[in-house]
Amino acid sequence: MRENLRYCVILPAYNEGRHLASVASRIPDWVSGILIVDDASTDDTAAVAERLTDPRVHVYRHDENRGVGGAMVTGFRAAMEAGFDVAIKMDSDGQMDAGELPTLVRPIELGMAEYVKGNRFRRTGRPASMPRRRWFGNVVMSFLTKVASGYWHVFDPQCGFVAITAPTLRRLKLDGVARDYFFENDMLIRLNVIDARVVDVDTSSLYGDEVSHLRIGRVGWTFPPRLLRGFLWRFVRRHLMNDFGLIGLLATLGLMFTLFGTLFGLYNWALSVSSRIPATTGTVMIAVVPLILGVQMLLQALSLEVQSSPGATETREYSRISGDPRSRPPHTG
Repeated sequence: MRENLRYCVILPAYNEGRHLASVASRIPDWVSGILIVDDASTDDTAAVAERLTDPRVHVYRHDENRGVGGAMVTGFRAAMEAGFDVAIKMDSDGQMDAGELPTLVRPIELGMAEYVKGNRFRRTGRPASMPRRRWFGNVVMSFLTKVASGYWHVFDPQCGFVAITAPTLRRLKLDGVARDYFFENDMLIRLNVIDARVVDVDTSSLYGDEVSHLRIGRVGWTFPPRLLRGFLWRFVRRHLMNDFGLIGLLATLGLMFTLFGTLFGLYNWALSVSSRIPATTGTVMIAVVPLILGVQMLLQALSLEVQSSPGATETREYSRISGDPRSRPPHTG
């Protein structure tokens, strides 16, 4: 059991003047710091933040809008400078239940995770309050993020209710973290490179009169290419550069065999069509055997990566042993 941990909650805020004070007031006493990052809001968010009398509140302001990721980078850096042990992200629009904060940080306290994230779907599937369009988008993005990040046991990557330890933050290169709404997905990709254990916990989502700044159409067009780039970057960094092991070997050989079989087969097929001379059995085998072998190697590499998803064992164990810890605060100093 980890004791004497100092927790802070980071509230990235953009035009959340209506909800900010209410959200901050519900943060429990065992949280030592509330870091509000006003991301160049055009409403009264900054004024509302400055009027808060809670001594735990610290306000940081951006002169230009940097996106939720940019606000979180500011908050993470402030948390590390202030010496907090665990940084928690909550949205400022009231969609997250502060009563679930102990649930969120419990795997960290138990030494089971370096990064914990909420999962709004584990209890009942689609939350009744979640619009169907948003639910469908989350399902699609969850699968694509599994592939890109290598965290195959993690679902609901767009949930911004997360907690991370300070040592893990120091290992990340925050300068490269995505500044927009791709932030949550990008964090998972980067955490996998450093082999950080990620644990999913059950959380709820509260939908009211808040206005979402996330556009489903824009996400659908822009996120998949970024996830593909993230996958390639992560795979090269983790399996080829940081630790060239069996997964990297199988993937490399499998890709080479697959490309050779495909290109050789296409070339000889085109040659056969143009000359009207059927390809010999030997030519066909030279194309087919490497192709089959290559695909099998790629599938085996994928299988091994799924099995080695960092935090999968801890997520299953935590789900087994956890009851409902929301009624008790974590151990604090």
